[in-house]
Amino acid sequence: MDSPAVPVPRDPQEQPILERLLRTRDALLLLKRDKSSYIKSRDVIPLYETVIQEVEQLHAVREGQDPRQPHNRLDYVLDDCFQLISLLFLTVGKNNEAPAVYSLATTVKRLLDHLEEAGFYSSKDLSSITKTLADMRQTLERGRQAYSPALLKLLESRIQQCEWHLESLQKGLSILAPELAPTHETLVSILRSTSAVNTRSKFSPSEVTSLRKQLEKIQGSLKDGQFIGADGAPLQGQDSLKALLERCWRWTEIVLEREGQISEGFQEQYERLVEIRNQLDRLSVTQAWSLRETDLFEFQRKLDRIDEARVNGNFVSPDGQQADLHAQRTLLYLIRRSYAYIYALLISSEPVSEALLPVYNQLQTLRRCLLEVKESGGVSNSRELYPYSMKLNSIDNMRVDGKFYVGSDIPEGQGSINALLAECYDIAWELRASVDEEDERS
Repeated sequence: MDSPAVPVPRDPQEQPILERLLRTRDALLLLKRDKSSYIKSRDVIPLYETVIQEVEQLHAVREGQDPRQPHNRLDYVLDDCFQLISLLFLTVGKNNEAPAVYSLATTVKRLLDHLEEAGFYSSKDLSSITKTLADMRQTLERGRQAYSPALLKLLESRIQQCEWHLESLQKGLSILAPELAPTHETLVSILRSTSAVNTRSKFSPSEVTSLRKQLEKIQGSLKDGQFIGADGAPLQGQDSLKALLERCWRWTEIVLEREGQISEGFQEQYERLVEIRNQLDRLSVTQAWSLRETDLFEFQRKLDRIDEARVNGNFVSPDGQQADLHAQRTLLYLIRRSYAYIYALLISSEPVSEALLPVYNQLQTLRRCLLEVKESGGVSNSRELYPYSMKLNSIDNMRVDGKFYVGSDIPEGQGSINALLAECYDIAWELRASVDEEDERS
């Protein structure tokens, strides 16, 4: 799990902290891997408190030192511990607690780094991250009184870095005239779609050709090589847009030439990244029923190690050769796409313990079905509501004194499930009331 290039701590006072954190990380990994029963809050909290104690000792040891010193093995193990604790908090349904923020903050930082490196991104990318960072800030503020200042300081620093980075990227888009925004979105989409075709198991030249036709249409909208506004004047920010258009032409051309075949020296890295991307893609489809948030840890670490192995931003083959443009862009696309999947899975995690997820998912499905019935015109008689009412009653009967128990435990997420159950009852009542009104009229 650790990179062999990471140095050990130089300060002898850090060594015992590292050894204790290694044992804690092992305990966290064992908890993550145990699928024999659901993870409980009482299993996670003591391990969180142990890590916080070590962080406070580490702060005392490093007091007065230059914070810009390179990270050693202790820092990487500590990061592993916080990542695991964060994902465990999500797994037990404590999504709105401060420790749960850590993994998401780390993933957002990776995404922003890659967006900046890629040099192209859409306003939709940034708007989602803007909302996520605002939500993370709220979670942090709620935890001011409940959590260690050491944790809050760490999270504050992570979020602040992301906010500064986001602001820089937003400035990059602000130079575009509003009339150019749709064209910019289209070009970003074309670049990503071309990369997606390039990494499929079966290459499709016709899809790339179709994307080039979109480029021809955009190219044809230029007048004397300029994007012109309604007033006949050249639009602001078009130099960056024309550069992006040229990049699209070049990339589609390269992809058509290579037909999805990557350089031999980078085949192994390519296959590893394709497998990670495909596994995350499958998880995103079946998330509600199969995702245990702690499973994302292995994906994060695999991606981090591949990403960090680059030399000056370049991928290097086992024999020391730098990647050509096609291999470089292909591998970077796969890493970025995988981080984007992890981000999407994290922000869509529900504040419900995995122990109650089966019930929560059933209610989500029931709610969707009831809404579809309502939107399609309702029911013709109350008998059509019997299957929904029976399912609602069977779930309601699982409660004891208004709570869902698993054994003697009361898992997290009671409020979310009770709210969803009440909403389902309300929709069913509305459907039944509309049938009764129809009967009275007739």
